[in-house]
Order: sequence, then structure tokens, then C-alpha cells
Amino acid sequence: MYSTIVIAAALFNEGATTRAALEKARKLLSPGGKITLVHVIDEVPGYVAAAIPQSHISARRKDVQDQLAAIAAEFSDIPVEPVIRQGQPSASILGCAQEAGADLIMIASHKPGLSDYFIGSTAARIVRHAQVSVLVTR
Repeated sequence: MYSTIVIAAALFNEGATTRAALEKARKLLSPGGKITLVHVIDEVPGYVAAAIPQSHISARRKDVQDQLAAIAAEFSDIPVEPVIRQGQPSASILGCAQEAGADLIMIASHKPGLSDYFIGSTAARIVRHAQVSVLVTR
């Protein structure tokens, strides 16, 4: 059983992957434990950011915040704290886990493609660099 679990939240499939991870986390969570649900918004290069209206960026962040809050509300029987980070995904997730004092990180993975072997997926980076246990789900 784990007292603090950080879940990397994926919202691309209407949150189905994140909901599945929360279901698993519910079973792994110690009584009195907590879950941090973190979603990372990738950094936009400066030359691109200059062309995007600030209102669009703010609207995207608000949309992510609303989606995370809605998913967390579905799991009202366990303490789920939604967190939004901006930056490089693996570093942001690892930083969040360290700040939360996590003893488990949960992250979904996809079937690797050729580019993953050269660049490495977010899940692979987290597995390599995490200081705590990592549960990779499919």
C-alpha cells in the first residue's frame, strides 16, 4: 500500500486512461493516503508563443483545469488533488512527485514506435530517473 501516489494525467482520450489509473490507485492507496493528479502542458517555443493569443493559452489551461477537476470529483471517496504543470513532461512529473513526497508514480504508456527508441518516451524517462516505484500501465 502507498501513502502518496502521483498519477500522470492524460486527457487525450476523454480521460479514460486517467480514470483507469485512478481506479488502480484507489486499490493501492493506504488509508489516509492521497493522490496527486498531474497534467503537464508542454512548453511552447517562444517564436510560436508570440503568435498565439494569450487568451488562447489561458483558455487551454482553464479547459485542462476543468477536466482534471471533473475527473477528481468522480473519485470523491479518495483525496485527489489536481495539479497543472508547464514544461518538459518527464521532468515536471518527477518534480511534482518529489514535492508531493510520493512513494509511487503511475503513468500510462503507449506501444513504442521507432522514434521512442531514439528519443525515449515520457514513461521510459520517468522509469529511468524516478527515485520511487513507478507503475506503468497500458
